[in-house]
Amino acid sequence: MTTAFDPIVLGGRRLTSRIAMAPMTRSRAYGPGAEPTDLMATYYAQRAGAGLIVTEGIQPSPVGQGYPDTPGLHTAGQVAAWRKVTDAVHREGGVIFAQLMHTGRIGHPSLLPDGLLPVGPSPVAAKGQVFTHEGPKAFVTPKELDEAEILRTIADYAAAARNAVEAGFDGVEIHGANGYLIHQFLAPNANRRTDAWGGDTEGRVRLAVEVTTAVAEEIGGHRVGLRISPGNPYNDIAEENPGEDYEALLERIGGLDLAYLHLLEGPDRDLTARLRKAWPGTFLLNPFTHPDVTGPDALRLVEDGIADMITFGALFLANPDLPARLAAGGPFNTPDQATFYGGDHHGYTDYPTLAS
Repeated sequence: MTTAFDPIVLGGRRLTSRIAMAPMTRSRAYGPGAEPTDLMATYYAQRAGAGLIVTEGIQPSPVGQGYPDTPGLHTAGQVAAWRKVTDAVHREGGVIFAQLMHTGRIGHPSLLPDGLLPVGPSPVAAKGQVFTHEGPKAFVTPKELDEAEILRTIADYAAAARNAVEAGFDGVEIHGANGYLIHQFLAPNANRRTDAWGGDTEGRVRLAVEVTTAVAEEIGGHRVGLRISPGNPYNDIAEENPGEDYEALLERIGGLDLAYLHLLEGPDRDLTARLRKAWPGTFLLNPFTHPDVTGPDALRLVEDGIADMITFGALFLANPDLPARLAAGGPFNTPDQATFYGGDHHGYTDYPTLAS
Protein backbone atom coordinates (compact mmCIF):
# COMPACT_ATOMS: atom_id res chain seq x y z
CA MET A 1 0.00 0.00 0.00
CA THR A 2 1.32 3.43 -0.95
CA THR A 3 1.47 5.96 1.89
CA ALA A 4 2.08 9.69 2.07
CA PHE A 5 5.54 8.99 3.46
CA ASP A 6 6.69 7.06 0.39
CA PRO A 7 8.87 8.82 -2.18
CA ILE A 8 7.48 9.82 -5.56
CA VAL A 9 9.06 10.93 -8.83
CA LEU A 10 7.70 14.31 -9.92
CA GLY A 11 8.83 15.72 -13.24
CA GLY A 12 11.90 13.49 -13.19
CA ARG A 13 12.86 14.52 -9.66
CA ARG A 14 12.60 12.15 -6.71
CA LEU A 15 10.68 13.65 -3.79
CA THR A 16 11.23 12.35 -0.28
CA SER A 17 7.52 12.15 0.51
CA ARG A 18 4.05 12.87 -0.85
CA ILE A 19 3.49 15.71 1.61
CA ALA A 20 3.60 19.13 -0.02
CA MET A 21 3.37 22.68 1.23
CA ALA A 22 0.50 24.57 -0.38
CA PRO A 23 0.96 28.10 -1.73
CA MET A 24 0.02 30.83 0.74
CA THR A 25 0.14 34.58 0.18
CA ARG A 26 2.40 36.34 2.71
CA SER A 27 2.94 39.96 1.54
CA ARG A 28 6.51 40.14 2.82
CA ALA A 29 8.27 41.54 -0.29
CA TYR A 30 8.68 45.00 1.18
CA GLY A 31 10.07 47.82 -0.92
CA PRO A 32 9.53 49.25 -4.39
CA GLY A 33 11.20 46.35 -6.21
CA ALA A 34 8.71 43.68 -5.05
CA GLU A 35 11.72 41.48 -4.30
CA PRO A 36 11.86 38.57 -1.83
CA THR A 37 13.82 39.19 1.35
CA ASP A 38 16.31 37.27 3.49
CA LEU A 39 13.45 36.54 5.89
CA MET A 40 11.61 34.75 3.08
CA ALA A 41 14.68 32.61 2.41
CA THR A 42 14.68 31.58 6.07
CA TYR A 43 10.93 30.88 6.01
CA TYR A 44 11.10 28.51 3.05
CA ALA A 45 14.33 26.83 4.16
CA GLN A 46 12.69 26.00 7.49
CA ARG A 47 10.04 24.05 5.55
CA ALA A 48 12.41 22.23 3.18
CA GLY A 49 11.41 18.92 4.75
CA ALA A 50 8.28 19.01 2.59
CA GLY A 51 8.33 16.66 -0.36
CA LEU A 52 7.53 19.76 -2.41
CA ILE A 53 7.20 23.45 -1.56
CA VAL A 54 4.93 25.62 -3.69
CA THR A 55 5.63 29.27 -2.99
CA GLU A 56 3.30 32.13 -2.31
CA GLY A 57 1.74 33.67 -5.41
CA ILE A 58 4.27 35.57 -7.54
CA GLN A 59 3.06 38.08 -10.10
CA PRO A 60 4.39 37.49 -13.65
CA SER A 61 4.03 41.19 -14.55
CA PRO A 62 3.43 44.52 -12.76
CA VAL A 63 -0.29 44.54 -13.61
CA GLY A 64 -0.64 41.03 -12.20
CA GLN A 65 -0.20 42.26 -8.61
CA GLY A 66 -3.34 42.26 -6.51
CA TYR A 67 -2.12 42.55 -2.92
CA PRO A 68 0.41 44.77 -1.16
CA ASP A 69 4.04 43.64 -0.92
CA THR A 70 3.70 40.48 -2.98
CA PRO A 71 6.82 39.44 -4.93
CA GLY A 72 7.34 39.37 -8.67
CA LEU A 73 9.39 37.43 -11.21
CA HIS A 74 9.61 39.98 -14.00
CA THR A 75 12.80 41.95 -13.23
CA ALA A 76 16.48 41.07 -12.95
CA GLY A 77 16.47 42.19 -9.32
CA GLN A 78 13.62 39.86 -8.47
CA VAL A 79 15.38 36.92 -10.16
CA ALA A 80 18.56 37.58 -8.17
CA ALA A 81 16.64 37.88 -4.91
CA TRP A 82 14.71 34.65 -5.51
CA ARG A 83 18.03 32.86 -6.11
CA LYS A 84 18.81 33.41 -2.41
CA VAL A 85 15.55 31.66 -1.53
CA THR A 86 16.03 28.67 -3.82
CA ASP A 87 19.66 28.25 -2.76
CA ALA A 88 18.57 28.20 0.89
CA VAL A 89 15.93 25.54 0.21
CA HIS A 90 18.28 23.41 -1.87
CA ARG A 91 20.96 23.52 0.82
CA GLU A 92 18.41 21.87 3.12
CA GLY A 93 17.59 19.22 0.50
CA GLY A 94 14.22 20.68 -0.52
CA VAL A 95 12.39 20.99 -3.84
CA ILE A 96 10.60 24.26 -4.58
CA PHE A 97 8.20 25.41 -7.32
CA ALA A 98 7.27 29.06 -7.90
CA GLN A 99 3.56 29.75 -8.13
CA LEU A 100 2.80 32.24 -10.91
CA MET A 101 -0.29 34.23 -9.93
CA HIS A 102 -1.87 36.98 -12.01
CA THR A 103 -4.73 38.33 -9.92
CA GLY A 104 -6.64 39.93 -12.80
CA ARG A 105 -9.62 41.95 -11.56
CA ILE A 106 -8.75 41.20 -7.93
CA GLY A 107 -6.72 44.20 -6.83
CA HIS A 108 -6.79 47.98 -6.85
CA PRO A 109 -5.13 50.80 -8.83
CA SER A 110 -3.36 51.97 -5.66
CA LEU A 111 -1.36 48.72 -5.69
CA LEU A 112 -0.19 49.20 -9.29
CA PRO A 113 2.29 51.52 -11.01
CA ASP A 114 0.80 54.84 -12.09
CA GLY A 115 -1.68 54.54 -14.89
CA LEU A 116 -2.33 50.81 -14.62
CA LEU A 117 -5.72 49.34 -13.81
CA PRO A 118 -6.62 45.77 -12.82
CA VAL A 119 -7.55 43.74 -15.89
CA GLY A 120 -9.98 40.95 -16.60
CA PRO A 121 -11.83 39.03 -19.29
CA SER A 122 -14.77 41.45 -19.12
CA PRO A 123 -15.46 44.83 -17.49
CA VAL A 124 -17.22 43.23 -14.52
CA ALA A 125 -16.16 44.24 -11.02
CA ALA A 126 -15.92 41.60 -8.32
CA LYS A 127 -18.01 42.10 -5.22
CA GLY A 128 -16.01 42.76 -2.10
CA GLN A 129 -12.84 44.52 -1.03
CA VAL A 130 -9.09 44.09 -1.20
CA PHE A 131 -6.60 45.09 1.47
CA THR A 132 -4.26 47.94 0.52
CA HIS A 133 -1.69 50.07 2.36
CA GLU A 134 -4.53 52.54 2.98
CA GLY A 135 -6.88 49.86 4.29
CA PRO A 136 -9.68 47.88 2.59
CA LYS A 137 -10.89 49.25 -0.77
CA ALA A 138 -13.69 48.07 -3.03
CA PHE A 139 -12.73 46.19 -6.17
CA VAL A 140 -12.89 48.39 -9.28
CA THR A 141 -14.25 47.59 -12.71
CA PRO A 142 -11.32 45.98 -14.54
CA LYS A 143 -10.05 46.92 -17.96
CA GLU A 144 -11.20 44.29 -20.46
CA LEU A 145 -8.19 42.64 -22.09
CA ASP A 146 -8.17 42.87 -25.87
CA GLU A 147 -6.67 40.18 -28.10
CA ALA A 148 -3.20 41.73 -28.18
CA GLU A 149 -3.18 42.17 -24.41
CA ILE A 150 -4.24 38.56 -23.87
CA LEU A 151 -1.34 37.38 -26.03
CA ARG A 152 1.00 39.69 -24.11
CA THR A 153 -0.26 38.21 -20.85
CA ILE A 154 0.44 34.68 -22.09
CA ALA A 155 3.96 35.78 -23.03
CA ASP A 156 4.39 37.30 -19.56
CA TYR A 157 3.66 33.92 -17.97
CA ALA A 158 6.23 32.23 -20.21
CA ALA A 159 8.85 34.89 -19.45
CA ALA A 160 8.21 34.60 -15.71
CA ALA A 161 8.61 30.82 -15.94
CA ARG A 162 11.94 31.29 -17.69
CA ASN A 163 12.95 33.72 -14.95
CA ALA A 164 11.93 31.16 -12.33
CA VAL A 165 14.29 28.58 -13.78
CA GLU A 166 17.05 31.20 -13.92
CA ALA A 167 16.34 31.94 -10.26
CA GLY A 168 16.92 28.30 -9.38
CA PHE A 169 13.35 27.07 -8.97
CA ASP A 170 12.75 23.41 -9.76
CA GLY A 171 9.56 24.32 -11.60
CA VAL A 172 6.48 26.52 -11.58
CA GLU A 173 2.84 26.14 -10.67
CA ILE A 174 0.36 28.14 -12.75
CA HIS A 175 -2.36 29.52 -10.51
CA GLY A 176 -5.67 28.84 -12.23
CA ALA A 177 -7.75 28.89 -9.05
CA ASN A 178 -9.28 31.08 -6.33
CA GLY A 179 -10.90 33.65 -8.59
CA TYR A 180 -7.74 35.08 -10.13
CA LEU A 181 -7.19 35.83 -13.82
CA ILE A 182 -7.23 32.34 -15.31
CA HIS A 183 -10.16 31.35 -13.11
CA GLN A 184 -11.96 34.54 -14.17
CA PHE A 185 -11.75 33.42 -17.79
CA LEU A 186 -13.14 30.01 -16.77
CA ALA A 187 -16.11 31.48 -14.88
CA PRO A 188 -19.23 32.56 -16.84
CA ASN A 189 -20.09 35.35 -14.41
CA ALA A 190 -16.67 37.01 -14.83
CA ASN A 191 -16.13 36.12 -18.49
CA ARG A 192 -18.96 37.54 -20.60
CA ARG A 193 -17.02 37.64 -23.84
CA THR A 194 -18.50 36.48 -27.12
CA ASP A 195 -15.20 36.12 -29.00
CA ALA A 196 -12.83 33.13 -29.09
CA TRP A 197 -11.81 33.74 -25.46
CA GLY A 198 -15.29 33.17 -24.00
CA GLY A 199 -18.87 32.34 -24.82
CA ASP A 200 -18.70 28.56 -24.45
CA THR A 201 -16.56 25.82 -22.94
CA GLU A 202 -13.98 26.02 -25.71
CA GLY A 203 -13.61 29.77 -25.27
CA ARG A 204 -13.60 29.79 -21.47
CA VAL A 205 -10.84 27.18 -21.16
CA ARG A 206 -8.69 28.75 -23.87
CA LEU A 207 -6.60 31.07 -21.67
CA ALA A 208 -5.77 28.25 -19.26
CA VAL A 209 -4.79 26.02 -22.18
CA GLU A 210 -2.73 28.71 -23.92
CA VAL A 211 -0.88 29.79 -20.77
CA THR A 212 -0.10 26.21 -19.75
CA THR A 213 1.07 25.33 -23.25
CA ALA A 214 3.28 28.42 -23.53
CA VAL A 215 4.90 27.81 -20.15
CA ALA A 216 5.46 24.12 -20.93
CA GLU A 217 7.07 25.03 -24.24
CA GLU A 218 9.28 27.58 -22.50
CA ILE A 219 10.70 25.44 -19.68
CA GLY A 220 9.48 21.89 -20.35
CA GLY A 221 6.23 20.32 -19.22
CA HIS A 222 8.05 18.28 -16.56
CA ARG A 223 8.68 21.56 -14.71
CA VAL A 224 5.07 22.78 -14.82
CA GLY A 225 2.06 22.23 -12.56
CA LEU A 226 -1.43 23.73 -12.78
CA ARG A 227 -3.68 24.55 -9.84
CA ILE A 228 -7.47 24.64 -10.25
CA SER A 229 -10.46 25.06 -7.92
CA PRO A 230 -13.66 24.12 -9.79
CA GLY A 231 -16.76 25.68 -8.28
CA ASN A 232 -14.85 27.71 -5.70
CA PRO A 233 -16.95 30.87 -5.13
CA TYR A 234 -14.04 32.80 -3.68
CA ASN A 235 -13.44 36.28 -5.13
CA ASP A 236 -17.00 36.42 -6.48
CA ILE A 237 -16.76 33.46 -8.86
CA ALA A 238 -19.86 31.55 -9.98
CA GLU A 239 -19.51 28.15 -11.70
CA GLU A 240 -22.74 26.25 -11.21
CA ASN A 241 -21.76 23.11 -13.16
CA PRO A 242 -17.99 23.24 -13.60
CA GLY A 243 -17.41 19.58 -14.43
CA GLU A 244 -17.75 19.88 -18.20
CA ASP A 245 -15.44 22.88 -18.51
CA TYR A 246 -12.71 21.37 -16.34
CA GLU A 247 -12.84 17.97 -17.97
CA ALA A 248 -12.45 19.77 -21.31
CA LEU A 249 -9.50 21.71 -19.90
CA LEU A 250 -7.76 18.55 -18.71
CA GLU A 251 -8.36 16.86 -22.06
CA ARG A 252 -6.65 19.74 -23.87
CA ILE A 253 -3.57 19.88 -21.65
CA GLY A 254 -3.29 16.17 -20.91
CA GLY A 255 -0.72 15.65 -23.64
CA LEU A 256 1.72 18.26 -22.32
CA ASP A 257 3.28 15.77 -19.87
CA LEU A 258 3.02 18.22 -16.99
CA ALA A 259 4.61 17.62 -13.60
CA TYR A 260 1.20 17.61 -11.90
CA LEU A 261 -2.34 18.86 -11.55
CA HIS A 262 -3.12 20.48 -8.18
CA LEU A 263 -6.79 20.45 -7.20
CA LEU A 264 -8.05 22.73 -4.47
CA GLU A 265 -11.09 20.64 -3.63
CA GLY A 266 -14.62 21.80 -3.00
CA PRO A 267 -17.31 19.85 -1.16
CA ASP A 268 -18.01 17.64 -4.22
CA ARG A 269 -15.79 14.56 -3.80
CA ASP A 270 -17.47 13.01 -6.86
CA LEU A 271 -16.05 15.82 -9.00
CA THR A 272 -12.64 15.14 -7.48
CA ALA A 273 -12.94 11.52 -8.58
CA ARG A 274 -13.97 12.56 -12.09
CA LEU A 275 -11.01 14.89 -12.47
CA ARG A 276 -8.63 12.35 -10.98
CA LYS A 277 -9.79 9.84 -13.57
CA ALA A 278 -9.48 12.39 -16.38
CA TRP A 279 -5.95 13.43 -15.48
CA PRO A 280 -3.17 11.20 -16.88
CA GLY A 281 -0.39 12.36 -14.56
CA THR A 282 0.45 13.10 -10.92
CA PHE A 283 -2.54 14.38 -8.95
CA LEU A 284 -2.02 16.73 -5.98
CA LEU A 285 -4.97 17.39 -3.69
CA ASN A 286 -5.63 20.17 -1.23
CA PRO A 287 -8.66 18.43 0.33
CA PHE A 288 -11.90 20.06 1.42
CA THR A 289 -11.80 20.35 5.20
CA HIS A 290 -13.67 23.61 5.80
CA PRO A 291 -14.08 25.00 8.43
CA ASP A 292 -11.02 23.13 9.73
CA VAL A 293 -7.53 23.31 8.30
CA THR A 294 -6.14 20.27 6.48
CA GLY A 295 -4.90 17.89 9.17
CA PRO A 296 -3.33 14.44 9.64
CA ASP A 297 -6.47 12.58 8.56
CA ALA A 298 -5.84 13.78 5.00
CA LEU A 299 -2.88 11.41 4.71
CA ARG A 300 -5.36 8.55 4.20
CA LEU A 301 -6.32 10.04 0.84
CA VAL A 302 -3.01 8.81 -0.57
CA GLU A 303 -3.55 5.34 0.87
CA ASP A 304 -7.05 5.27 -0.61
CA GLY A 305 -5.76 6.26 -4.05
CA ILE A 306 -7.76 9.50 -4.16
CA ALA A 307 -4.55 11.53 -4.63
CA ASP A 308 -0.85 11.00 -5.28
CA MET A 309 0.18 13.85 -2.97
CA ILE A 310 -1.52 15.95 -0.28
CA THR A 311 -0.88 19.67 0.15
CA PHE A 312 -1.05 21.27 3.59
CA GLY A 313 -1.34 25.00 4.14
CA ALA A 314 -2.07 26.45 7.57
CA LEU A 315 -0.56 23.49 9.43
CA PHE A 316 2.75 24.17 7.66
CA LEU A 317 2.72 27.75 8.95
CA ALA A 318 2.52 26.60 12.55
CA ASN A 319 4.73 23.52 12.10
CA PRO A 320 7.73 24.12 9.83
CA ASP A 321 8.82 20.51 10.39
CA LEU A 322 5.36 19.20 9.56
CA PRO A 323 6.33 15.97 7.71
CA ALA A 324 8.36 14.81 10.71
CA ARG A 325 5.49 15.63 13.07
CA LEU A 326 3.01 13.81 10.83
CA ALA A 327 5.27 10.75 10.80
CA ALA A 328 5.50 10.85 14.59
CA GLY A 329 1.77 11.42 15.07
CA GLY A 330 2.33 14.89 16.54
CA PRO A 331 2.36 17.00 18.57
CA PHE A 332 1.10 19.82 16.39
CA ASN A 333 1.12 23.53 17.02
CA THR A 334 -2.30 25.05 16.40
CA PRO A 335 -2.37 27.57 13.54
CA ASP A 336 -3.23 31.06 14.68
CA GLN A 337 -5.96 32.25 12.34
CA ALA A 338 -5.19 35.85 13.28
CA THR A 339 -1.80 35.57 11.58
CA PHE A 340 -3.48 34.93 8.25
CA TYR A 341 -3.61 37.77 5.77
CA GLY A 342 -6.71 39.71 6.71
CA GLY A 343 -7.24 37.50 9.76
CA ASP A 344 -9.60 35.09 8.03
CA HIS A 345 -9.45 31.53 6.75
CA HIS A 346 -12.05 32.03 4.05
CA GLY A 347 -13.98 29.64 1.85
CA TYR A 348 -12.59 26.18 1.31
CA THR A 349 -8.94 26.88 0.72
CA ASP A 350 -5.64 26.86 2.57
CA TYR A 351 -4.92 30.15 0.78
CA PRO A 352 -5.20 32.94 3.39
CA THR A 353 -6.52 36.27 2.20
CA LEU A 354 -8.98 39.03 3.06
CA ALA A 355 -12.61 37.95 3.22
CA SER A 356 -15.05 39.90 1.14
